[in-house]
Amino acid sequence: MSYYRSTILVSMDPTCIEKGAIQIKEQIIEELKLQRILDEVEILDVPRIGDPEKEGPDILVYPEGSHYIALTPESVRPLVVEHFIKGRELKQYSAIMRDLMDEEVQEPKAKEVRIILENIGKIDPRNIEDYIAVDGYQALAKVLSEMTPQDVIQTILDSKLRGRGGAGFPTGLKWKFAQQAPNSPKYMVCNADEGDPGAFMNRKVLEGDPHSVIEGMIIGAYAVGSNQGYVYCRAEYPIAVSTLNIAIKQAKEYGLLGKNILGTDFSFDMEVRMGAGAFVCGEETALIASIEGNRGEPRVRPPFPATKGLWGRPTNINNVETYANVPKIIHRGLEWFTSFGSEKSKGTKTFALAGDVAHTGLIEVPLGTTLREIIYDIGGGIKDGKGYKAVQTGGPMGGCLPIKDLDLPVDYETLGAAGSIMGSGGMVVMDEDTCMVDIARFFMEFTQEESCGKCVPCRIGTRQILEILERICAGEGVPEDIDELRTLCAVIKKNSLCGLGQGAPNPVESTLKHFLDEYEAHIYEKRCPAKVCRNLITYQIVDGKCTGCTVCARNCPVGAITGERKLTHTINKDVCIRCGICHQVCNFEAVEVN
Repeated sequence: MSYYRSTILVSMDPTCIEKGAIQIKEQIIEELKLQRILDEVEILDVPRIGDPEKEGPDILVYPEGSHYIALTPESVRPLVVEHFIKGRELKQYSAIMRDLMDEEVQEPKAKEVRIILENIGKIDPRNIEDYIAVDGYQALAKVLSEMTPQDVIQTILDSKLRGRGGAGFPTGLKWKFAQQAPNSPKYMVCNADEGDPGAFMNRKVLEGDPHSVIEGMIIGAYAVGSNQGYVYCRAEYPIAVSTLNIAIKQAKEYGLLGKNILGTDFSFDMEVRMGAGAFVCGEETALIASIEGNRGEPRVRPPFPATKGLWGRPTNINNVETYANVPKIIHRGLEWFTSFGSEKSKGTKTFALAGDVAHTGLIEVPLGTTLREIIYDIGGGIKDGKGYKAVQTGGPMGGCLPIKDLDLPVDYETLGAAGSIMGSGGMVVMDEDTCMVDIARFFMEFTQEESCGKCVPCRIGTRQILEILERICAGEGVPEDIDELRTLCAVIKKNSLCGLGQGAPNPVESTLKHFLDEYEAHIYEKRCPAKVCRNLITYQIVDGKCTGCTVCARNCPVGAITGERKLTHTINKDVCIRCGICHQVCNFEAVEVN
C-alpha cells in the first residue's frame, strides 16, 4: 500500500484543459521528479475545483487545502520549490479555499447535491483505506450483522431507488424478483458499458470511487442470494478497468470479498469482463450474451434476466450509479435519501452536461431539478451569448426538447411524457445555430451504425430513416418524406426487439413535433434556417467589407475565390464546395452565409 505526504488535485474541467491544465500537470510531475519527491506526492484528476473561467488552470493541495489558481508554465517550478520543499505557500498564485456552501462563491452551483460523486477527487481510488476512512464498507458491516436479505430488499424498495441506467425500473423490485427465482446459482452483474456519445458518468465513478460500486454489489448479492458477480466494462475505459481490478484485489485482501466475508457465512466473489465497445451491449440481454462469449445481440423478453439470465440462471443487472447509491442508503438511512428528489424519483442523478452550454462537465442534481436550473443555474447558460434552441436528454435514443420545456422537472415520468428519456445521463444543449434536421440525422446515423442487425425493423427501418434525412439535408427532400418518417418511426418503435430500436426514432419524432418548420424549410424552400446543411447554403463576399487582403482566396481549397489585392473579391458559386473556410478565416466579417 502506498502512502503520500501530499495529494495534488488537478482540475480537468474542459475550460481548464483549454488553458493548459494537462501541460501544467505534466510539468508538476517533471518538477517533482527533479526534486526527487515524486513518490511522496499523489496526483489526481478531478472534474472541477474552482471557477474555471476565472481561476483555471487550478490545483488543490492536501492536507493543507491550498488552492492555487491561474497557473502558468512559469509558475510550476517556484510552486513546487516553495510548497513542497520549503513548506511555504506561494502567495501570488494562492486563493483562499472557500466553503462549498458559500453563497457568494457557489451560487451558480448551489443546486448541485453530490452523493455519488462526493468522494471523487477526495480519496485515492487505489487505496481501500481512503474509502474506509469515509465510512466505506460500514453499510456492508451493518447488513451482514443486523439485517436479513428481506430487510435489505425492503429498505431498497422503501427508498424508491430506481435504476439509473435508463428505464428507471425500481431497484428493490428487481432484486426481489431475482431473490424469488427458484434456480441457482444466481449472478450479480454491473452494467458499466457506457456507450452514449459524450457520456462519462460511470467512468468517473469507477475511476474515482470504485469501492462504492463493489460494496453496493456485495450488498445486492447478499439480498438476492448470489455468490458470483461480474462488472461488464468497455475496454475503452482502461483506467476504470485497472482501478476496479486493484479495488477488487484489495477488497479480497481485507476479507470484504471472497469466502466468509467479515467472518460470516456469506461468500461472494467478482471479476471484471471487458466489452469490445458495441453500443447494443448496454442492453442487458445483449450484455449477458457478450459475457457468455457470444455475439452481443439481444433476445426476446420474457423470460427476463431475473429468472433466466447469465448461463440461463437468475441474474440481477444494475448499472454503476445504481449500485453506488446502495451503501449510502443503508448507512445514512431512508429519511436522508428520500429527502432528495421528486415524489416518484428519489435521490440524485449524475449528468454529463455537454454541447453549447457555458460550463460543460459532470454534475449531480436531485431528481426533479428543472432543465432551466441545470442549463442556466449550473451550466451558466448558452455560451457566447447565443439563444437556446433545444436540449437532448438520454443519449442517442433521447428526444430533443424545445424552449417551452425548459421548466420541466427532470425525472423519469416527465421526460417520458415529453417524448424523451432519462437514459444514463447524457444531456446535450443546442444553441440557435443548430439545425434540428441535421441533429436528427446525426443521432440516427449513430444508432443505425450501432444496430446489431438481428431484427428487421431496426436493421432496415433505421437505414430507411437515415436515407430520408440525408436526402432532406442535401436539399433533395420531397413533401411525402415527412409522413414517411412518421410511419417508419411508429413501426420501428412498436416492432423492434430491444431498447435500441425502440428508442432510435425518438430524436426524429421529437424534432418533427417541435421543429416541423425546419423540415418544411428544407423540403419546400430548399433552405436550412440554421445555415448548417452544405447543399442548402451559399457564400458571398460583401462589397464594402472586403479589404482585398486575399486571406480567403489563399485558404480556399478549390480556388473558387478570385480578386485583386485591396479590391473586393468574388466567389464562383459553380466552383464553391461550401466548406465554409472562407467564412472562418475572414477577419472583417466580409463573407456572408445565405
